[in-house]
Amino acid sequence: MQLPLQNRVTPTGEIISTPHRGLFTGNRGIIHDPATKALLRKRWASKAWLICRCDYKDRRCDVMAGRSWTELFFLDEAVALAAGHRPCFLCRRKAAESFRAAWAAGAEVGKPPTAAMDAVLHRERVAGGGRRVHAMPAPLRELPSGTVVVVSGAAYTIAAGSAFRWTECGYEPPEATRDADSLRTPPSTFMALRAGYRPVLHPTLAAFAAGATPS
Repeated sequence: MQLPLQNRVTPTGEIISTPHRGLFTGNRGIIHDPATKALLRKRWASKAWLICRCDYKDRRCDVMAGRSWTELFFLDEAVALAAGHRPCFLCRRKAAESFRAAWAAGAEVGKPPTAAMDAVLHRERVAGGGRRVHAMPAPLRELPSGTVVVVSGAAYTIAAGSAFRWTECGYEPPEATRDADSLRTPPSTFMALRAGYRPVLHPTLAAFAAGATPS
């Protein structure tokens, strides 16, 4: 049996091996060896960390078989944003423009070029080769849907005021959590969420937010 590739991104930005893929793909440049389909030691080759559609113009490819980009996968957009990625302006133009507009509104600046957003995100996600941890910006109950926080070392995604624990297999049922230790979503992305950007959430969370019983 073929082992799953190491190409699933966690909310912390780590890249793990699991058969569970998710709703989105994306990349950080070329960070794999196509001959072995194994990751190189580096975890990014570009400051542009993207969130892409899994289907685009009927294109098909053998994952990690070429040298054009390294296909990574995310459970949903909240996880991808928490890891420090942003929507792609090629395959997700509408979402990318919405994200940029919300970013500008949250920061109270003019619409930034993509390179400027990437530079800010890179500073917010990387600290001496590790991951930055950010202070909580507001009480848990006031966080917008799509925000990812850390509680006792575990990542939780907020949806409609409830906290869902992320696992590599998917989200667990909502928990009654009153507080969190830190913010996992980069601060600039959090400002975009608070300014109105609405990420695509996993159906479990989307159903809960709509008032249905999650399955």
